[in-house]
Amino acid sequence: MGCKSRFHVDIMDVHDGVTGSCHLLVVTFPDDDDNKLKFIVDCGMFQKEEDKNYNSIFPFNPAGVSFCLITHAHVDHIGRLPLLAKKGFTGKVYATETTCKILPEALRDCWRISKSKSKESGMIMAYDEEDVQTIVHNSVPCQYRAPIKVHDRVEAYFFRNCHLPGAAIILVKIKYPGEKDINILFTGDFNDKSSFQPEISIPQWVLDLPLTVIQEATYGTTNTQEIVPCFECNLLTAIGEEKTILCMVFSLARAQEILYILRKMQDEGKLSQNIPIYLDGKLAIKYTNMYTKGEFDIKPEMIDFLPENLTSVDKPVRSVLLEERSCKIILTSSGMGSYGPARTYIPTLLDRSDVLMHFTGYTAVGTLGRKLKDTPKGETVDVAGIVKRREADVEYTSEFSAHAKADTMITFLKQFKDLKLVLVNHGEPEVKKAFAERIVTEVEAKEVGVLDSKTLFRFNTWGLIKTIPTKFI
Repeated sequence: MGCKSRFHVDIMDVHDGVTGSCHLLVVTFPDDDDNKLKFIVDCGMFQKEEDKNYNSIFPFNPAGVSFCLITHAHVDHIGRLPLLAKKGFTGKVYATETTCKILPEALRDCWRISKSKSKESGMIMAYDEEDVQTIVHNSVPCQYRAPIKVHDRVEAYFFRNCHLPGAAIILVKIKYPGEKDINILFTGDFNDKSSFQPEISIPQWVLDLPLTVIQEATYGTTNTQEIVPCFECNLLTAIGEEKTILCMVFSLARAQEILYILRKMQDEGKLSQNIPIYLDGKLAIKYTNMYTKGEFDIKPEMIDFLPENLTSVDKPVRSVLLEERSCKIILTSSGMGSYGPARTYIPTLLDRSDVLMHFTGYTAVGTLGRKLKDTPKGETVDVAGIVKRREADVEYTSEFSAHAKADTMITFLKQFKDLKLVLVNHGEPEVKKAFAERIVTEVEAKEVGVLDSKTLFRFNTWGLIKTIPTKFI
């Protein structure tokens, strides 16, 4: 049968860049060319301002999708799941047990944000709260390493990924009698280690498979040694100047990572326990409580990670924090500054020279965090309709990124013994291209390509068959 077999897979990236993650896969079986199997991996929200219109549409028919696999619970990978249901998807959503615990709160938070933005813009909501409940009801918790039958001819395996609790590297095995399996490995947003989780371990039988790997490339042009830590130094400098420190954090994983860093600084005598620490954002507080109750798959010894003198913030406490000028540390969602309590703190504190605003992760183009990054100190900036002069110090760091850097990703790929095809996704276009070129020179892979919204890749167990132009986003 060989390469001429009609048993093949088409994969399309229905997003470009680093938000709105969604892969559509179409499987053709030899016995029925017309009845193709369609499924998706991830279904995320777009976070760049210029892409916001794509949060209400799909370039495919959701009613024709049989099932969905989720790599992890960040909004740029799950945020459009309720829209999927609204548009006719009735299949199951498969994710790890921890991700299924996170989904209800995360999706309801997305719904609340979308509702608020719809009111501001006068636009109609793209989906209803009932659609959130539909997705939650149809979610299937999966154990790591266990085979999950997601279709008569498809098995999925979830392997630990240290990107955040519940994150997974997903292996999809597509079968047909008389044919060799087509094996596809999705790294998702990938990291090999974390303070809170055991290190990843891919079984040898997976390393030996003939594989197509869908590899993320967020930091595809950055090596680990190029990341210069600055957060602790910036924090201590600001404390020495008795400033208010406002840290923008992502509710899941980043908030808890920064709390752990503050705890370590206290334990090492670098940070006085007399300096008050505040955590603001309902979802960040909710997830932090779930961490401390052992509800996520984290190391047992990491359950006790909270710093001393920590207070969870409600609206009355927030009002006081906005007025007083004493030295303190405030952690608030959202990580990019565009949502959550950050939308209150930033415009209120931006014109104060006794404030340090510190972003602790990636800020996409069009977000408030990126807008501040592009505004020099002393110049005015429009923050949610309020024009303020930027007198506060604003700092950024990528040292806490939950994405592996290029050298680590290359090492990860080198483990696999029979790479038929590596397709690079989830990165800015120029970064994906550069990382793909590096894979060609450093990794033994038969073919390497770059996924985008304009190209369909057709492959089977032997590797790439051809590429076909698409008319996607």
